[in-house]
Amino acid sequence: MGKSVCEEAFKLSKEEVFDKSMTYWNSGKTKEWLDLKIDLLIGKREGYYFWDMDGKKLMDVHINGGTYSLGHRNPEVIEALKEATDYVDIGNHHFPSPLKAMLAETVIKASPEGMKHVIYGSSGGEIVDFALKCARAATKRKKIVCIQNAYHGHTGLAVAAGNDRYSKIFLADKGPDEYIKVPFNDVAAMEEALKGGDVAAAILETIPATYGFLMPEEGYLPAVKALCEKYGTLYIADEVQTGLMRSGEMWAITKYGVTPDIIVTSKGFSGGIYPISAAILNEKASYWMTQDGSAHMATFGGAELGCACALKVFEILNRPETKKNIDFISDYLRKGLDKIREENPDIFTGIRQCGTIMGLEFAGKEGAIPVMQHLYQNGVWAIYSQLDPHVLQFKPGILASKEYCDELLEKMEKGIREAREDILAQA
Repeated sequence: MGKSVCEEAFKLSKEEVFDKSMTYWNSGKTKEWLDLKIDLLIGKREGYYFWDMDGKKLMDVHINGGTYSLGHRNPEVIEALKEATDYVDIGNHHFPSPLKAMLAETVIKASPEGMKHVIYGSSGGEIVDFALKCARAATKRKKIVCIQNAYHGHTGLAVAAGNDRYSKIFLADKGPDEYIKVPFNDVAAMEEALKGGDVAAAILETIPATYGFLMPEEGYLPAVKALCEKYGTLYIADEVQTGLMRSGEMWAITKYGVTPDIIVTSKGFSGGIYPISAAILNEKASYWMTQDGSAHMATFGGAELGCACALKVFEILNRPETKKNIDFISDYLRKGLDKIREENPDIFTGIRQCGTIMGLEFAGKEGAIPVMQHLYQNGVWAIYSQLDPHVLQFKPGILASKEYCDELLEKMEKGIREAREDILAQA
């Protein structure tokens, strides 16, 4: 037997890891976090905690955008993966398989009426690309309407549908005028973009995550859906960060009374254990299959090991006690956060919430950054919103216990209070 790769890797010191990362990996990203005084290198991880390589214990309310909604290394999902390795590998993307078929049926049954087919990918960006291709195939149009300050991933079509921060550096904003960007919550702007009758799809994150979980105004999403139907445009709901029960419903879009043409999901789809994503399509969006079912392929899309993990994830999500727990912690944490906000009203200015999807607003254009830093020092990992850094992304896991919530609120209170003292001292 050869030596353990993980044992060898975790023998490295933090200094060695940072040095190798600066030299061989992504020097810009490594430096960015170090400049923010976040010297985090994740070692041990379990449930809604992880430990820095130097032993510092942190509560994880970033959960990597929802990837670890069921906790780090969820034992049931890991057991499903281990069991699957006794039977399968990634499989062959050309052919059906029992696991792919079972998972597709499970997902359709958990989705709005009218959804017919599931196609798999390996990442969120990849599956967004696929969804946009489906819309173009179905409508025979090329234009895409998306939201200013959106984020849909970093692959070719997806990155062009996102904010210029991610597209401009790679010249993804320099092609033909195929992407029309409109403000979120602006029905008139959406109609102006769609009324020419030449738009293939409108793609929206149900609640824009990287934009700080800006909440849809009452009636906005249904109005967008009605406009899409009026002008023959497909509606794509990006549920990569808001789906899988995080809102209290399997898909957040259904809370707003909207049935889209396509839903895309990734991140927590396999509990953070194996890369897999999916697009859920209605009959119109899956039109291309009747013309050429092999027109789209992905070698690792729907890897059978990932399907086994996702099946276990959906089993957990569909348990009545899971829904009950989501409702409890959404309410319990909100009450605790409201109390903290009342004690720090000059810096803690608002809370955006839909279930366990929360954005905490802080005073100042970049007010969430010092709060993030002080929370980190107090053992809480929450990240600022890159496209609106006055908002802190706060994403508790859906299986968290009351004891965990109590510990979290205690540390949140201390970290926010210390951030306030620091901010006022520098004013």
